[in-house]
Amino acid sequence: MRELAVPAAYTIADDASLSDMVFDRAAQSPESVPFQRPDAAGWTDVTARRFAEEVTALAKGLIGSGVETGDRVAIMSGTRYEWVALDFAIWTVGAVTVAIYETSAAEQARWILEDSGTKMLIVENDAYRETTAPVVAELDTVTTVLQIDGDDGAIARLRAAGAEISDAQVEQRRSAVTAKDPATLVYTSGTTGRPKGVMLTHFNLLAESETVADALGTMMVEGKSTLLFLPMAHIFARAISVAGFYNRLTIGHTSDLTNLVPLLGTFKPTFVLSVPRVFEKVYNTAKQTAEDGGKGKIFAAAEATAIEWSQAQDTGGAGLLLNLKHKLFDKLVYGKLRAALGGECEAAVSGGGPLGARLGHFFRGLGVTIYEGYGLTETSAAITVNRPGAQRVGSVGQPVSGNAVRISEDGEVLLRGDVVFSEYWQNEQATADDIRDGWFHTGDLGRLDEEGFLYITGRKKEIIVTAAGKNVAPSNLEDSIRAHPLISQAIVVGDGKPFIAALLTLDPESVPGWLERNGKPADTPIEKLVTDADLIAEVDAAVAAANAQVSRAEAIKTFRILTTDFTMESGELTPTLKLKRNVVHDNYAQQIAELYGA
Repeated sequence: MRELAVPAAYTIADDASLSDMVFDRAAQSPESVPFQRPDAAGWTDVTARRFAEEVTALAKGLIGSGVETGDRVAIMSGTRYEWVALDFAIWTVGAVTVAIYETSAAEQARWILEDSGTKMLIVENDAYRETTAPVVAELDTVTTVLQIDGDDGAIARLRAAGAEISDAQVEQRRSAVTAKDPATLVYTSGTTGRPKGVMLTHFNLLAESETVADALGTMMVEGKSTLLFLPMAHIFARAISVAGFYNRLTIGHTSDLTNLVPLLGTFKPTFVLSVPRVFEKVYNTAKQTAEDGGKGKIFAAAEATAIEWSQAQDTGGAGLLLNLKHKLFDKLVYGKLRAALGGECEAAVSGGGPLGARLGHFFRGLGVTIYEGYGLTETSAAITVNRPGAQRVGSVGQPVSGNAVRISEDGEVLLRGDVVFSEYWQNEQATADDIRDGWFHTGDLGRLDEEGFLYITGRKKEIIVTAAGKNVAPSNLEDSIRAHPLISQAIVVGDGKPFIAALLTLDPESVPGWLERNGKPADTPIEKLVTDADLIAEVDAAVAAANAQVSRAEAIKTFRILTTDFTMESGELTPTLKLKRNVVHDNYAQQIAELYGA
């Protein structure tokens, strides 16, 4: 199959806007609970009535502060309730939210603020204010800076600024917003080149909310809940935030990833969403904990059983013996892993990159099915998704309602439909480059199977062509290597070279357990560890396992273990933990050259 289009099962009125859902819900079910906020006692309900009142007060503050229709208001903050309240308030007055990752460096923030022509900047705390202060001082477009945290925080200041603004003024501004108006600028995370501002409209995000409800079924209904911990600046979390509210979920927020497990335990979400690297980390941590506790063989058997049981679901179901083994390991292993997700988690949604069949089968086998989807900032998040009753592990699902997927002659994934953006902000050339003949050219490579399930096979720009002319997709090799608990990151190299090689980094959380199991001093420095014969042998086995899945021409011939990990702070990872290959290549040019004897 080369193309599949799914007709829209919904209609969106021309005068619809994102703020409608706030006031409609407050009118229809004022005591329903769209949000819970963390406090010393656990979580406190925020009713639909209260949320509408807060959004109205903030909207008045924006009007009182001089924010006009179409003005850009930037938010640089971690994931928290205030982010969402401000977002809806900005939409209520017809302004445009500009999302800035809280991890952004000053120069990254400068580009976004300058390119977007932001008028008001709202930062979370002193640190982000200090980061942006030199930039703001040089930009005459940013006229107001507010800070969420502090005694005289942004919320209090906006309330004060709007004290003289009437409800009628808010309603006048709100009623003037149409579905085709811009709602947000989300700047691409920039694995290559300078980020581009993706302009998404109210229509785009409303369509995403409709399609998510259709695709995820009973996961997206009143009574269900999720704890958002991905950055709100990323379109994945943002889309679920909007769609969750639209579909009457209860949502909690946190950016405290160090305490994520206890927070999941108190919030008890019915589903979670995350990027593949987080699911991979959950798996690796569980495996490492089992090995450190002398239960590595039990975990390995439980893992193999979970995967085998999941695979059997696609081929007629598990037999008696496999079902018995599965029930045994459910008591010994799987239940504990589900408890780490809060104990009531029924399913999960993965996006932002390929999950891989191995992890998909593992989690489905332990009782938490991960519905993997595919989308980009330019598609308002998911445009294809696996769903209950229509899932193929390893694929990213079928197109959602109102959208289409085409595979070009060279294997590129092309997209069009209601959730697809129409232009990059003030960048006609980039728009013309990426949207041709009505189709958005993603740069991803993929295939559609006979039932329209999409499989992503790589990135056009990431394909490695060796000196012998062999095309190698690095992602599958990297995914396999990262399955080892010791490995944090892997990057495959070899473009124009005689063979394939790799740079690897160690997971600092796994190192102490490995040292203890192997009788090594606990204070062994990383510089000595990366040359340790036992560690190299274990990593070599992980590389060999990855090589077993590809041809000899595609196999990794040599590797090097680095003494430092790739991080967002160093610019080597995006906020969704994807490799910025060009940055890694620049930062480790000498080490890569040494792999080839230079």
